[in-house]
Amino acid sequence: MSIAARLSSRASRHAVALSLAALALGAAAWALVPHAGKQATVAWLDDLCSSVTRPMFASAPTPEGSASRPQTTVRPLSCEPLPNVPGKSITTALVEFPPLAYTPAHRHPGSVQAVVVSGTVRSQMAGGPAVDYQTGQTWFEPPRALHLFAENPDPVKPASLIATFIADSDCGPLVLPP
Repeated sequence: MSIAARLSSRASRHAVALSLAALALGAAAWALVPHAGKQATVAWLDDLCSSVTRPMFASAPTPEGSASRPQTTVRPLSCEPLPNVPGKSITTALVEFPPLAYTPAHRHPGSVQAVVVSGTVRSQMAGGPAVDYQTGQTWFEPPRALHLFAENPDPVKPASLIATFIADSDCGPLVLPP
């Protein structure tokens, strides 16, 4: 057997051995992932592989019949009347986005200023493009503007933002239907 043939045969055996080792490592890692993690991983892979027919990581609103995604949680931190603006109050809320969390279309009764405090939040207002906001970046929403969606596009890391609302002084609902 020539030297070239022996090297080619050795390289083929080496490639097969590496492929089998990678497959075994992947199977072992998969076995260690908790059940809920496996479902999230499958959903992430589905999003990745279906990006031919829709934006990667479901940037657009979730299509009918799709598996539901985690929801955001809104935790009001304070609500105070504005003494120099009769009839108005300022409300501050922490909005938390688990990995791949999604918030559908909605409106707010007053003005909103959002500040991303961790992770990435993708947001789209009616008439504008979807924008990925990173830690420290902000956006503004005029009263009753249509917020098409907000999401955490990351399949692993959570994201959060602080939203400051200027609305009627009754500290009423912060979110309205679209």
